[in-house]
Amino acid sequence: MKKILYVGLLSSLVSLQAYAEDFYIKQIDIEGLQRVEKETVLSYMSVQAESTVSQDDLDSSFRSLYNTGLFSDINFDTTDRNTLKITVKENPIIGKRAFDGNDKIDDKVLEAEVQLGPRSIFDKAKVQQDVQRILDVYRKTGRYSVTVDPKIIEREENRVDLIYEIDEGTAAKIDKINFLGNVHYSASDLQDEIMSKESRWYRFFSSAENYDAEKMEYDKELLRRFYTSRGYADFSVQSAVAELSEDRKSFILTFTLEEGPRYEVGKTEIISNINGVDTKSLYKDLEIEEGDWFNSEGVEKSVSEMTETLGKKGFAFVDVSPEYNRRPEDGKIDVNFVINESERIFINRINITGNDRTLDEVIRREFRLDEGDALNVSKLRDSRRNIENLNFFSKVDIQTDSVGDDKVDVNTKVEEKSTGYFNVGIGYSTTNGALLRAGVTENNFRGKGQELGFNIGFSERTKDYDINFTEPYFLGRRLSAGIDLFMQDQDYKDEASYDTRTTGARTRFGWKYTDNLYHMARYTYSTNKIRNVKSYASEYVKAEQGSATTSAFGQTLVYDKRDSAVNTKEGYYLLFGHDVSGLGGDTKYNRFDAKVYKFYTFYDYYTLKLFSTGGYIVGYGGEDVRMSDRYYLGGQTMRGFEFAGIGARDKQTDDALGGNWMMYSGAELTFPIGLDELGIKGRTFWDLGALGKPDNFNSQKIDYTSKLRSSVGFGFDWMSPMGKINIDFGFPVSKAPYDETEVFRLNFGTSL
Repeated sequence: MKKILYVGLLSSLVSLQAYAEDFYIKQIDIEGLQRVEKETVLSYMSVQAESTVSQDDLDSSFRSLYNTGLFSDINFDTTDRNTLKITVKENPIIGKRAFDGNDKIDDKVLEAEVQLGPRSIFDKAKVQQDVQRILDVYRKTGRYSVTVDPKIIEREENRVDLIYEIDEGTAAKIDKINFLGNVHYSASDLQDEIMSKESRWYRFFSSAENYDAEKMEYDKELLRRFYTSRGYADFSVQSAVAELSEDRKSFILTFTLEEGPRYEVGKTEIISNINGVDTKSLYKDLEIEEGDWFNSEGVEKSVSEMTETLGKKGFAFVDVSPEYNRRPEDGKIDVNFVINESERIFINRINITGNDRTLDEVIRREFRLDEGDALNVSKLRDSRRNIENLNFFSKVDIQTDSVGDDKVDVNTKVEEKSTGYFNVGIGYSTTNGALLRAGVTENNFRGKGQELGFNIGFSERTKDYDINFTEPYFLGRRLSAGIDLFMQDQDYKDEASYDTRTTGARTRFGWKYTDNLYHMARYTYSTNKIRNVKSYASEYVKAEQGSATTSAFGQTLVYDKRDSAVNTKEGYYLLFGHDVSGLGGDTKYNRFDAKVYKFYTFYDYYTLKLFSTGGYIVGYGGEDVRMSDRYYLGGQTMRGFEFAGIGARDKQTDDALGGNWMMYSGAELTFPIGLDELGIKGRTFWDLGALGKPDNFNSQKIDYTSKLRSSVGFGFDWMSPMGKINIDFGFPVSKAPYDETEVFRLNFGTSL
């Protein structure tokens, strides 16, 4: 039967007779050795045979032997003054080392942390150190109730098996996140910006609700970026405290903030202390303008752009530093960009560690510096931000290490996190009825930074499936490329007495001119079938029954200056798109689309959105535009009217026929209603729109007018556990007699 012992502290005994004077030792006898050679023992001792020794010599030799970790028990006996008798008990050798009970953390992760392994010498102190290392690994994942019990199983020939019995416990959740001192932004606004999240039942696939001290430190930096990019140049996190519950299963996080005043950009000036620098040519690189709200990210981008421009002009060793002159009396901050010479230091090597899954090249291509380049702090900061923006890592740490008078190594340490997502959404829409959506996305497929996703959706009126793949660095360049496969069934029986099925594939390419300006090109080949046409359907619907293929090339140009794509408060968004169909296939058309959005926030919590969208499609080569390619207005676009409730209709069947052009504009004001804790905000709106007439228009058979329709109303935005929900009550102000109206509308999902 195996004998199992608890690891305990082994005492060491020494029997030494104290001698006031030095004495002579003729010989040294050692007993108890099994694996260790006698010469090895003697090599650690300052005492030698046939020599005169002191009490201090014996004490020093004893301590040296004990500190080797080779022995669990040592005894010095000098009863015979001419002989030093040493009796030892060797520490056992570890035969097998194992971990038991670790379901959440793989053996390989723990093996990389512990010191003791098979064939190493068992040492009680090192075992305790390894226990602490294992505890630290678990605590980084939010498991603070974990216990580790090291046990040994004795074997023959002074060997033991070492077993770490682990009770992982439960992950310590974040019960509550408190913010103190936040006046201009609500707690819900700030929680959207940080990585730590309060525990909720619907976050069972996420680790965001697990407490992590390092994640909380990063949250402080995210809060700083949030405020300083919105005018609060003096913002600081006064303290960040995590309180652990008595049962060690949950935390309460409290961030104490000092917002400070909000500044507008005052005067901007570029000052050079380097001869030959033309500062006038550098003003085009500024990302901030007088009158804008102060934006620390804009300042950093300005520094990066100027550094890049100076490098191209031969000034490789420069340091562009922003200096601020605050004028709190008029709420302005002047920014001076001072250019000085920097030290002549070059990058020797860029070392990357911690990326067990992600390939080195995925990280290296985000660096704005290469090996052999001049070291530039601004570019190094940009590199770190680029790597963080990949969203593959929970932590990115970049440090420089001098390897000579003029060279440094750039050491980059990352901690990987899960990059796969499974999403499920359920809800109800007044347009599509009950709905269910599910999808799986991997944002770092095969560790190459590629994105692979599959989504499926069902509702009472629609079915859609799509598979997408994106390569972010096509041909080794900053050119994204991707492919989509899709199929959609749409029920138009209520609006136009038919169904459609669209299947197809799309290839796409995208590239960025700047951080805000990007361009996308695409090619789409699809088949659209108008089917299940009712016998009482419009003659225009019956005429298009059957299938048609589309072969279309398109492009979209976007300029996005919003402060946030999710919770926009300031900025604007511009889009222009163009598609042409007819290079193959059955359809021939030119299509143009444009969108303009502008956001203003005043009194800190009131956000005004002004928007205008438009589109125009025209057939060529004698071809009319099919019903499935036309514009429809109403529902989510043009509230107060049913989906496809505006526009041309067959006088006999009341079927909606769509239009060849569309205009939809309006204004929307979002404001707090005292339910920020639940993520609910109120809004009021005014919508204005018109829809053009379709091809083959016959005023004898079709009702149509191009006059503007308008509506007003109010509603609520709710960031619910299953996604964003919009509830609207719309009331038409001007409409045509045949338009279809609706007062109440409910939608799931996020739209611009």
